Amino acid sequence: MPVASTAIAILLISFFVLLILKVPVTFSLALSSVLTALYYQVPLMTIVLKMVKGIESSSLMAIPFFIVAGEIMGAGGISRRLIELANVMVGRVRGGMAQVNILASMFFGGISGSAVADVSSIGAILIPMMKDNGYDDDYSVAVTVTSSCQGVIIPPSHNMIIYSLAAGGGVSVGRLFLGGMVPGVILGVGLMILSYFIAVKRGYPKGDKIPFKEKVKISMNAFFGLMTAVIIMGGVLSGVFTATESAAVACLYAFVITFFVYREIPLKRMGGILYSALKTLALVLSLIAAAKAFGHMLALLQVPALATNALLTITQNKTLLLLLILVLILLLGCIMDMAPLILILTPILLPVVTSLGMDPVQFGVVLILALAIGLCTPPVGSALFVGCAIGKVSIEKMTKSLLPFYGVMVIVLLLITFIPGIVMFVPNLFL
Repeated sequence: MPVASTAIAILLISFFVLLILKVPVTFSLALSSVLTALYYQVPLMTIVLKMVKGIESSSLMAIPFFIVAGEIMGAGGISRRLIELANVMVGRVRGGMAQVNILASMFFGGISGSAVADVSSIGAILIPMMKDNGYDDDYSVAVTVTSSCQGVIIPPSHNMIIYSLAAGGGVSVGRLFLGGMVPGVILGVGLMILSYFIAVKRGYPKGDKIPFKEKVKISMNAFFGLMTAVIIMGGVLSGVFTATESAAVACLYAFVITFFVYREIPLKRMGGILYSALKTLALVLSLIAAAKAFGHMLALLQVPALATNALLTITQNKTLLLLLILVLILLLGCIMDMAPLILILTPILLPVVTSLGMDPVQFGVVLILALAIGLCTPPVGSALFVGCAIGKVSIEKMTKSLLPFYGVMVIVLLLITFIPGIVMFVPNLFL
C-alpha cells in the first residue's frame, strides 16, 4: 500500500535530481509528478487533466497580450525614447547615466513587466554608453541588472498573474498590480541613492545640459510610449475594464503607436515579433501546466499543511518565522527561476503567512520581490547573465560589485514584509 511520506520523497527528490541533471524545469515538474502518481496509484489521466485545466483559466489571457505588447514596444524604439526622457529628468546629477538607467528601467518595467526584457532593451543601449563615458564596467552592469527587478513588481507584471493563479484565483490581479506600485518606486529610489553615493566616491561625470526646446521634444516623443502603462492602470482603477481587458487594449495601443506613430520599423516586422512572443508564451504556459500537475500532487499529499506545521514547530514568533520564510525564498531563488518557484511555493507558504495575519496581496509582492533578487544572483540569475553578456564582464567580478545593491534590495524586502501599509495602502485606497 502506498505511503504518503514515501510519495513526498519521490516527488521532491526526483524533481531536484532532474534539475541537477539539467533537465528543463517544465519537464522536471511533469516527470516527477508522473513518477509520484505511478507510485501513489493516481490515474495518469488525472495528471493530464490537471495540466490542461491549469492553462484554462481566463485570467491567463492577460499574459499573451502583455507579452505581445512588450515585444512590440521593445522593438519599436520605446527603449531609446524612455532613456532620453530619463536623461532629461535626472541626467544632470553626479553619475547621471546611472540615474538615467534606473529611471528608464522604472518606466520600461511599467510596460514590459519583465526583468530580462528590461536588461536586454535598456542595458543594450546604456551599458556601452556608460562604459564609453568613463563608468566602470562592473558598476554599469550592476546598476542595470538590479534596477531591472523593478519590472517584475511595477505593474503590469505577468508574474503577478501567475501568483494569482497559484493562489487559487482568489487574489485580485488588480490589487496585486496596485500593491506593487509603491514598493517598485521605493526600490528605484533606494538604488538611485546608492548609485549617487558610489558615483560621488568614484568621481563619475554629470550629464550634458539639454536645451529647453530639446527637453520638450524628447518629452513629447516619449509621451505615447508611457501612455501604455497609464492605459493599463487607469483602466483597472477606473473600473472601465479588467486586468485582462486592459492587456488587450494595451496590445492594440502598442501596435498603433509603434507602426503608425513612431514608424521606426516596418509592418512586416510584426511576424517576427509575434514569433518571438509565441516562443515566450509557449514556455510560460507549458511551465504553468506542468506546475499545476506538481501542485496537485503536493495538495494530494498534504504538503502545504505539513510545511505549515513544520514551520510553526520551529518557532511561534511571527518575526522569526517571516525571516525564516524570506531566507528560504531567497535561497531557492538562487537556484531556480522565478515562475516555477511562484507556482511551487505559493500553495505551500500562503497558508503559513495568512495564519500569521499577512494579506495574500502583501505576500504576493513580497514573494515576487524576493524571487526577483534571485534574478540577479548566480548560479541561475537570468538577468545577471544577460547583463554580464552585454557588458562583457565575468560573473566572478560582478559578485563583489553587486553586494551593496543586494543590500538595498534586501532592505526594501524587509520593509514591505514588516510594514504592510507600504504594499496595502494603494490597493485599499482604490479597490
